[in-house]
Amino acid sequence: MRLDLGAAGRSAPTTIPERLTMLRKELEGVARAAGREPSEIAILGVTKTQPREAVLEAIAAGLQDIGENYVQEAREKYRDLPPVRKHFIGHVQTNKAKAIVAGFDVVQSVDRIEAGRALAKAMRTLGKRLKVLVQVNISPAERFGVAPEGAAALAAALRDEGLDVDGVMAIGPITEDRAQLAAAFERAREAFAAIGGSILSLGMSADWREAVAHGSTMIRIGTAIFGPRHSAEGTHP
Repeated sequence: MRLDLGAAGRSAPTTIPERLTMLRKELEGVARAAGREPSEIAILGVTKTQPREAVLEAIAAGLQDIGENYVQEAREKYRDLPPVRKHFIGHVQTNKAKAIVAGFDVVQSVDRIEAGRALAKAMRTLGKRLKVLVQVNISPAERFGVAPEGAAALAAALRDEGLDVDGVMAIGPITEDRAQLAAAFERAREAFAAIGGSILSLGMSADWREAVAHGSTMIRIGTAIFGPRHSAEGTHP
């Protein structure tokens, strides 16, 4: 089972603003301990299964990036939000590319050229630009993502399609072995260096501290901001 290093435990904050404040303080300490500036690392709030009211509360508390796994869940929840950057973090189905482009600003999970072509076609149709990240597979438990050694070639092909490739997203392995986790995060960092861009989206509620130590510029946090999910589906980000 993954260690829940990012979840609040000491003073048990009960509101979204309180959780965000605690997370920011923890992030500042972890970043400085790693010799990094906290301002280099963004927090993406994963809103999966959370109600629209919680999303609005987090934005009011200063959250600037939010992410969803499913287009249909975001469609109403993300409608007419205050200024915020919306990230699609789920698997890209080519038949939903137009809806993804219409509803999001960044797609973090492009792992094959077919998905990139569908997104590029949708961008041309809608006359909209968006950033994409290459999803790199660094975990034996993860179904999606290109192998790290193939990431640079995929990024080049996506750029040939006219996509703005701005970095890498990866999901760490589910393990208590910190050496295994560190090795996986290093593979993601190497792929990021090969691809270029400004975003290394690495680290979730259980492993964000290690991710920061290995160069993450964006951590994806769900339960440590919003509290328990409103359904039992999936694994907490």
